[in-house]
Amino acid sequence: MSEQNKNPIGKLDHIGFAVHSIEEARKFWEDKMGATMQRVVDHHSGDFRLGILDLQGFCIELLEPINPDGFLQKYLEKRGEGVHHITLQTPELRDRVSALEEEGVRVVDKHFDKSEGGVDAFISPKSSHGVLIQLGENVGPLNSPPYWESEEH
Repeated sequence: MSEQNKNPIGKLDHIGFAVHSIEEARKFWEDKMGATMQRVVDHHSGDFRLGILDLQGFCIELLEPINPDGFLQKYLEKRGEGVHHITLQTPELRDRVSALEEEGVRVVDKHFDKSEGGVDAFISPKSSHGVLIQLGENVGPLNSPPYWESEEH
């Protein structure tokens, strides 16, 4: 284990759920779980729509496909609705990704340029025992301000 990876890689930011319909799924989260819808926006890729819910300070992200040929539609056809990914707030993302890859972890869909939107990368479920893990460094992939930017840190 590298020296850098002895420290926690980050803090949980949100859990993303793949759903067929944000409007249908939000009924459960609002009516049964007491969450509050914050916003619904189309992702810049044009592949999916995001519904952002607040559950007592914790973010739930609903992902609904809008491109019938996009990855999320294919995911739902293959696996159905449910947990799609967890997202960790990850400082110094580029360095963390390099260290993970040096240790044989498969990291995919890496984006390191803030001018192009979110700085993030995904740990493949093949390396993380079946869980897709998004690592994010800024709001965009993150739904809350990065913890290392707060005064309490």
